[in-house]
Amino acid sequence: MKDKECIFCKIAAGEIPSATLYEDEDFRVILDLGPASKGHALILPKEHYRNLYDIDEETAAKAMKLARKMVKKMTDVLGCDGYNIVQNNEPCAGQTVFHFHMHLIPRYEGDHVGLSWPAGELTEEVKTEILEKMK
Repeated sequence: MKDKECIFCKIAAGEIPSATLYEDEDFRVILDLGPASKGHALILPKEHYRNLYDIDEETAAKAMKLARKMVKKMTDVLGCDGYNIVQNNEPCAGQTVFHFHMHLIPRYEGDHVGLSWPAGELTEEVKTEILEKMK
């Protein structure tokens, strides 16, 4: 399924030019036009899924395998010191394009890319509540 209004569907299908790093029958991997760091890439499935809630398990698994493959290759190419793999779901979590995608963000010592948060505390009350609800 494709969404004719979705910009990522158009990019994944090759209708909009992109700096393509990798392509197969299921995915296109491109350089992000608004990179957090040098080499920031996006994994785009060619089929349209709004986000992780909608993607099927097989395609999600393929996306993670592809992320591993790309990170290993890009680490060699870029000489970066580490990687973040980021996948946002819904606006409150930072999703701005509603087509499942994964960010592959190379990290370099001292790069100041902001992907951290202050550590909270897991209280006994919250832990018990969540564990009970998950049963």
